Amino acid sequence: MTDGSTAIELSRCELREITGYAVACARPALAIFERERPDDRRPRAAIEAAQAFADGAERTRVLRDNAWAAHRAAQETRDTGQAAASDAARAAANACGAAFLHPLAKATQVKHILGSAAHAARAFELSVGDDPAVAAEHIARARAHARPIVVDVLRRYPPAPAGGGRVGELIRRLDVSLR
Repeated sequence: MTDGSTAIELSRCELREITGYAVACARPALAIFERERPDDRRPRAAIEAAQAFADGAERTRVLRDNAWAAHRAAQETRDTGQAAASDAARAAANACGAAFLHPLAKATQVKHILGSAAHAARAFELSVGDDPAVAAEHIARARAHARPIVVDVLRRYPPAPAGGGRVGELIRRLDVSLR
């Protein structure tokens, strides 16, 4: 490969486990989104699609479509000043994205594993007035929820990359705590 990345082993079973973990991390933040937009089911549909994959459904276009729909919900809420709801929707979109973790040893792939947890933590943090202690609590729960398979897969990748603002910081904090 021209970018220096190397392929790693990644089974369908491991992808399902990673996706299930992402769903478990994102699901609690749905309440934040639904409080702001009770009639908008896009993030919930994304989480349901990701859960279906984790439970054995095929990885199809339905996952991508639901991820993009949740991403659009995130953009719309961000544009209307609903930052916590936006991060909650991003957590849901990232849950679908976890099913598309690439078997390339690139640091950017860590976002597929831990992005939903970090966005959910940020949503909780913002929902209570930007209190970092609330995000730390969610990150601690996400760490405790990670099964050995999730940790094993994470360790195959380089550490999370720099950047990404507050969500990137939360990804790196969770990444360090799991390795």
